[in-house]
Amino acid sequence: MQPESIESFRKKRNEALAYIQSQTDLRPNYMLILGTGLGQLADEMDIETEIHYEDIPHFPLSTVESHAGKLLFGKLGGKEVVAMQGRFHFYEGYTMQQIVFPVRVLKANGADTLFVSNACGGMNPNYKRGDIMLIRDHINLLGDNPLIGPNDNELGPRFPDMSDPYTERLREIAQNVALEEAIQMYQGVYVAVSGPMLETRAEYRFLRLIGADVVGMSTIPEVIAAVHMGMDVLGISVITDECFPDALEPVIIEDILDAAAMAEPKMTKVMIRVLEKL
Repeated sequence: MQPESIESFRKKRNEALAYIQSQTDLRPNYMLILGTGLGQLADEMDIETEIHYEDIPHFPLSTVESHAGKLLFGKLGGKEVVAMQGRFHFYEGYTMQQIVFPVRVLKANGADTLFVSNACGGMNPNYKRGDIMLIRDHINLLGDNPLIGPNDNELGPRFPDMSDPYTERLREIAQNVALEEAIQMYQGVYVAVSGPMLETRAEYRFLRLIGADVVGMSTIPEVIAAVHMGMDVLGISVITDECFPDALEPVIIEDILDAAAMAEPKMTKVMIRVLEKL
């Protein structure tokens, strides 16, 4: 498939943006992406406007269980925010450009900071099911990325620097919040693979060997797009299963959702308190 032209992208972005701006006057600086099983942060929001993805021109649709497929505008932690209640994955058959399209659109609407969350498998032996991890860095093993193709210089540079994709200032605030709230929050490296199958024992050993603490199937495309556009980024992973090769147990989606529900209050508290401090 040929990468989309700059002209085609701009037309689609502007049409999506025009629709969103016809539905709300809010232009939030803060954007949140709520991952698998993590959509309940929306319950803490004072929601002003709710827009279904299917109503927004050119928006993909969430096909994964627990992803509601709604764009929520309102207030959280005393700040105006826009939250994606449900995201898009490479394994659903979407292109990288489709996956990051909402980030591009909401940046044009005023967002300059991205809070991103995900459910993941923990490979670091210190981590256990229900823990949360602040993402310090990542490894992209998706085999693709959203910057391949023509570069739109209005969005960002051809060769964006990725030496600090998860903004150090935001990570420091989040760590201080966790300490203040007595929440145990690790800090580590997230690796993304395409999925949708979970990994083999040998793959877990390999991923741990190359420096990853947790593994998932999302997040990195959106972060790359955000960094490309000069946005600040804070990422938190919720560990929903333990991926230790020598003690590996079969995992089903219900177990993942249960673990996400167990860890979500901690992640929610950290994100709200970080917003309050910004």
